[in-house]
Amino acid sequence: MERKIVYLVNPISGTAKKEGIKKLVERETSAQGISYEMTDTNATGNYDWLRDKVLAEKITDIVIIGGDGTVNQVTRSLRNVPVQFGIIPVGSGNGLALAAGIPSKPQQALALIFAGKAAPVDAFMVNNEYSCMLSGIGFDAQVAYDFSTKATRGLFTYAQQSILHYFKAHPYQFEIVLDNFSFFAEAFFISIANSNQFGNHFTIAPQASLHDGLLDIVIAQKMNKAKLPFAILRQIRGNNKLQQLVDDMGKKNILYFQTPALTIRNLKLAPLHIDGEPRETAEEFNIRLLKDYFQLIQP
Repeated sequence: MERKIVYLVNPISGTAKKEGIKKLVERETSAQGISYEMTDTNATGNYDWLRDKVLAEKITDIVIIGGDGTVNQVTRSLRNVPVQFGIIPVGSGNGLALAAGIPSKPQQALALIFAGKAAPVDAFMVNNEYSCMLSGIGFDAQVAYDFSTKATRGLFTYAQQSILHYFKAHPYQFEIVLDNFSFFAEAFFISIANSNQFGNHFTIAPQASLHDGLLDIVIAQKMNKAKLPFAILRQIRGNNKLQQLVDDMGKKNILYFQTPALTIRNLKLAPLHIDGEPRETAEEFNIRLLKDYFQLIQP
């Protein structure tokens, strides 16, 4: 089938200048002899027009020039549409692209789009909110909220906000409900991961896979704040299995397990983020995996 690409450019994501990337895309795509057009993303996140366009014009590829927030909006809107997605990562964190092995340099990412093949990627729902990468409740959600309000974004701003909130952080109370048992946790944050990335090469769930049919749950339990960075560092380097979970509750600072679904009762209304974007919190989160939700071009 002859390829037809729509490039979606987020004009405000990340810190990179977009004009140079646009010229690169135009030059290289024309050289490949591939039919294409380029348009900006929209602030509302409504892509019904794109769904209609894909079907009417037989578009084969949607390439997102942006970050995780844009990837979230576009892949959510085009569910069950026969199209494959590519990413040229220019966002603030680019966690999904990093997890998928997509190069960070635009020219290399574009070469992958021309040569690469698409493979299915899982996603998940948090109540009625769609997430394609990583969502969290608690400390990291407050970081995401404050990060989203800053005029200057990027790794430095994210680190700055993380350090600021680290010293102000307090634990929240949760009840975690699985198929066969439930337990209470007092935790600084809970991360629900489909990808292994917080973004910016910060790996929180080392075993997370984009297509294994499992969500990776990371719970940073209440501990002396001096221990928190070291506990997270240990989590990045290794992890424990679900069958060890009960034993670990009383003796490990970080709990890590995999499951296709769970319920989290948010007893103290800790804040929520979805793929790095702040969202309204709730008293209960019902979380379930969406298997093979979209096709992503990757190495």
